[in-house]
Amino acid sequence: MDRLNRRKFLGGAAAAVAGASLPGTASASIPVTTSQERVVVIGSGFGGGVSALRLGQAGIKVLVLERGRWWKTGPNAETFPHATTLDKRDLFYTAWPEVNGKRIGWNPYAGLLEPFVGQGIIAVTPAGVGGGSLMYQGMTLQPSEALFKACFPSIDYAEMASVFYPRVAQMLQLQTAPDALVNSPNYQAARLFATKVQAAGYDLQKIPMPIDWNYALAELRGEMKPSYTNGDCALGVNNGGKHSVDVTYIEQAIATGNVTVSALHHVTSIARARNGSWVIKVDRTDETGTVLERKVITAKSLFLSAGTINTSKLLVRAKARGDITGLPDGVGQGYGTNADQIYVWANENEDFGPVQGGPVVFGSKEWNNPHQPANTVIQASLPPPSKSSSSTSAMPSALLPSAAAVSSTTSSTKATMLVGYGMSDSRGKFVYNWLTDKVELKWPSGGDAAVNKRIKDRLTAIAGPGAKLTNTNDLINTTWHSLGGACIGVVCDLEGRVKGQRGLYVLDGALMPGATCACNPSMTIAAIVERALDRIVQNDIGTII
Repeated sequence: MDRLNRRKFLGGAAAAVAGASLPGTASASIPVTTSQERVVVIGSGFGGGVSALRLGQAGIKVLVLERGRWWKTGPNAETFPHATTLDKRDLFYTAWPEVNGKRIGWNPYAGLLEPFVGQGIIAVTPAGVGGGSLMYQGMTLQPSEALFKACFPSIDYAEMASVFYPRVAQMLQLQTAPDALVNSPNYQAARLFATKVQAAGYDLQKIPMPIDWNYALAELRGEMKPSYTNGDCALGVNNGGKHSVDVTYIEQAIATGNVTVSALHHVTSIARARNGSWVIKVDRTDETGTVLERKVITAKSLFLSAGTINTSKLLVRAKARGDITGLPDGVGQGYGTNADQIYVWANENEDFGPVQGGPVVFGSKEWNNPHQPANTVIQASLPPPSKSSSSTSAMPSALLPSAAAVSSTTSSTKATMLVGYGMSDSRGKFVYNWLTDKVELKWPSGGDAAVNKRIKDRLTAIAGPGAKLTNTNDLINTTWHSLGGACIGVVCDLEGRVKGQRGLYVLDGALMPGATCACNPSMTIAAIVERALDRIVQNDIGTII
C-alpha cells in the first residue's frame, strides 16, 4: 500500500457501494421488549466505567448499555485491526449511509471508530466496551493547578490533586517507559525527538501511560510478536498489557455482582415519562448492525456517558423534539476540540529507525508561558507499512480520517508523527435539523487559531532545519478529543446533575468546557467523574437514585 487514501477511507463511510447492503432495521418481525431498571448508564468509557464501578460498589444495580462490542485481547491475539491495513473492524456501522431503512456499504461492522462529519470538523468517536481507552495513545496527564482552575474554577484543585487524580493513576497503573526499552533500537524516533526538544530549549518529560511495559520488553526478547515495539498499537494493543477501562473499571464493576454490561446495544433516543422516570429506546444488534430486538427500558436514574458526540446528540434531539422538557438553554453549546493537531515530521537527513516503538514515550509541556496559549506536544510512532505495501511509508489509518498519506517518496525511516493539543477559547455547537431529524455539529472557521499557531511554531523549532512538517488538520480538520455540549456550570452542576432534571446525569467529555487544561482529556474526565460519584453515592442514593 504505497499511500493510504484518506478520501477512500472517508468516502467508503459516506457513499454506497453498489450491490452491498445491510438488512433493514425497519421490520415488523423485530421483537419489541420492555423492562425496568434502577440505574442505566449509557456508554462504557471513562465516564461510564467510573460510574458503573462506584455505583456497583455502593450496592446499586446498574445496567450499562454499550453500542459497540467487547474487544478482549491477550498475548499474540489478533483482536484489533492493524493500523496500516484497511479492515472492517476500523469503522462502526453507522459510518455507512442508511437508505430506506438499510445501511448501504461495504461490509458494515461494529468497528472501533465512527467519523462524525460536521461543518468545518470531523469528530472521531469510539465504539466498544471501554470506549476511547481501547485505542487512545494513553497519555495520562494531570494538569497544573493554574490550568485546572482556568477550566474548572469552582472545583477544589487541592482535593483533586490529593484524592481523585491519584485514584485514577492507581486504577490505571500508570508507568513511564523504562530506560531499557527507550534505549533499544526500536525507540530511535523517541530518542531523536527528545534530543530535538532539549536542543530547542523546551521542557522534556516522560509521559505516564496506563501500560505494563514488561509486555513491550517481552516483545524485544521475542516472546511475543510485535505490537508495542513496532508502533502497531494505535488501534488497540493485541498483546494486552494496556490498562484500558474494560480491564480495569468495567472488570471490577462486573465483579461487584451489581453491574451488567450489555454490548451491541445502541441507544436511539431518551425521553422523560410523565411520572418522572427515564425512557431509553435501544436497538440490540449483531456485529453487522442488523437490529435483532428493540428495547424500551425505563429507569429511575439515567447516566449519560456515551461520549461527547453521542451524549450531546441524545440531549439536543430530546430537547428539540420535546422528549425532555425544561432542559437548560446551554444544551449543545460549548463544544471544543481540545485544539488537537496531528503532524507528519519528515526529514531525509534524519534516521527515525526502521521500526518505531510506541505508543508514546516523551512529551513537552508549555504550561507556564504567560505570552502563549498553554499546550503540550508529543511524538507518536508511525506503524510499519502493511505487508501488501511497498517500501514507502503511509500515514496509519489509526490517525485517519485526520491524516493525509505521507508522500510516497518518503522512506519509512525518514518520517514520524507529532501531536499537539492545548487551551483554546474557540467553541462550536450542536444543532437539531428538523428536516432530517438529526443533530449536526458546527465548528467556526479558523477555530483554535492561536494555539494551533503556537503548536506549529514549537514543532518547527523542534524539527529543525531541513524538516518538512505536514499539518494533517490543514488537509482534513479533525479531532479525537471532542469536549462540551453539556458543560459543567451551564447545563450540569459540579457532579454532573442536569439542572432541573431529577435523576439525569452527564458524566463524560460532554461535561468538559471545550478543553482540558492542555492535557489530553482522559485523566481529567475520570478524576472529575470519580469526584462526582463520591458525592452522588453519599447524597443521592436513597433519594434520587
